[in-house]
Amino acid sequence: MTRDRISSALGVLISFGLLVVSLRYVTDFWLLAFFFSLQPQLGVVAALGALACLALHRSTFGYALLVVSLLLCGHAFWMQREFLPPSDVEAPTDATRFRLLSFNILGNNFANVGRIIDMVNASGADVAYLFESGPLLHHLSDLEAVYPYRIGCGVETETCDLMILSKYPIEAPRVVSLSDIRANRFAVATIRIGGRPIEFAAIHLTKPYFDDYHTTELRRAGAILRKRGGTLIIGGDFNSDTIAPDMQRFLRRSDLQTAGAEPATWPVEAGIFGIPIDHIYTSKAIIPLSLTRLEDDYGSNHYGLIADLAIPPLP
Repeated sequence: MTRDRISSALGVLISFGLLVVSLRYVTDFWLLAFFFSLQPQLGVVAALGALACLALHRSTFGYALLVVSLLLCGHAFWMQREFLPPSDVEAPTDATRFRLLSFNILGNNFANVGRIIDMVNASGADVAYLFESGPLLHHLSDLEAVYPYRIGCGVETETCDLMILSKYPIEAPRVVSLSDIRANRFAVATIRIGGRPIEFAAIHLTKPYFDDYHTTELRRAGAILRKRGGTLIIGGDFNSDTIAPDMQRFLRRSDLQTAGAEPATWPVEAGIFGIPIDHIYTSKAIIPLSLTRLEDDYGSNHYGLIADLAIPPLP
């Protein structure tokens, strides 16, 4: 009898968790948005819980929980595949290869400034997006030898938070506050790679459980980017997985793809079991070659990303 009661109690808890995740199919209510990004992790946990229920007491209810858990988990992985770049496309020999670094260094991470600067300078990135970069304010000269062009920290904005660093000249820069939560957390500029103009955009979105700000900011960023037009690379701290409903709408409307299979980037303590909330997305004219996570967190609560990309020459 005790085993039956434990199985029933565990089943109720699993049912509640599955219900919360399943609500994504009928609503994208902001209060639940964080759980939508956790669908793969919660699906695995629910499946393990359902197996525990069945081990304690075989029942139709336990099998039903297992099936629903596996379906939710499987659909989460399927949604991630939707935005992967084609695996059969190779960069032509005359394509220009380049590298993008994107890293939220953490706003109070003063102890690791030297290591971060050394990493950025040695990364081989042609363009680097840095977020919460206040700790670098008094060390910008250490980056200028490698990256003579910049947006942020005194260039186009007086705040020192979001930065775009570039080895190549920056054209038509624009810095925007997407909402009244945080200022100047979206920047876009034209940078020529291999003679082709590319729109490089860096973004740091509000957390998805702060009312509807996350969705609103994505919509405003998308409108700005569609107005600018052109080939696009956007990266940064989106604070949501690609599978979140508002993220999927943004990617479809902008016709974007990921730069590769996305590694977990937050929280660093979770390692490979974390959530990919930092992303690099590209227009389909860009050919992604690889997407990797920095091996070290450099004192941040995020892992950074490096994307190797290629752009074919103009016809």
